[in-house]
Amino acid sequence: MIHSYASSDDAAVAIAGARAGADVIRNMYGQRLSRIDKGAGDFATAADVEAEEAILGVIRAARPGDAVLGEESGQQGAANAVRQWLVDPLCGTLNYAVGNMLVAVNVALRDGAAAVADPFSGEVFFTDRETAWVRHDGVDDALLRPTPSTRLVDVNLDPPFPSAPGFRAVDLLACPEFVERFRPRVVSTTLALAWVAAGKRAAYVTDGGDLSGSVHFAAGIALCRAAGCVVTGIDGVPIDEAGRGLVVAADEETHGLLMSMMHSLPDD
Repeated sequence: MIHSYASSDDAAVAIAGARAGADVIRNMYGQRLSRIDKGAGDFATAADVEAEEAILGVIRAARPGDAVLGEESGQQGAANAVRQWLVDPLCGTLNYAVGNMLVAVNVALRDGAAAVADPFSGEVFFTDRETAWVRHDGVDDALLRPTPSTRLVDVNLDPPFPSAPGFRAVDLLACPEFVERFRPRVVSTTLALAWVAAGKRAAYVTDGGDLSGSVHFAAGIALCRAAGCVVTGIDGVPIDEAGRGLVVAADEETHGLLMSMMHSLPDD
């Protein structure tokens, strides 16, 4: 089934922006790229900057009155604007810089449409906030259908660890019940959220503060919610109600099992 979107459709803007960024990321892959130091071991590359410029160009042309928060360029327009786009042009910069293709391009309208592009598979995962689909190489949209059948759970181990010692994701990997029930994977890109929505992963776990307004997580969270996943913080509280971190599961049973395991972890 192929969906056609009117020019006024925010989902079309999100898709076009994500694809524009993905084109840059794919075309610059393998080049020797300059790095921009952000401190604490974090950095951006020229690909991050150019991809964000391409995405912002799409948004400005289609929605000139909207505010934008970009990972690299910061806030443009009023931070409390009714309509604000959240842009992460390259989620997985360290992966990309060392030649690993596990990266994502995230474009989301706060509390609205969103798209996550995989520059190397040709997939664009997107939502109009009500339903979620995946588009392969520009055609053949398919509904996203989460399922726990893979038993694969991605755990993000990137610092900082604000909930330690009460919760440390690395402790979950050593939990006997966890490794008996699930197959852990460690990934450092929010592409993993799209995989949960698409049924490629059973769940995803990461620590952190309120991630609902994060440029890194907003698009993936929107996808998962629209696809029918269970989305909470690590304490089981909805992430837009002061929840910490993020637990996204394909279904209630998987979410319940993860929460039980996390609550049973030793508190050093």
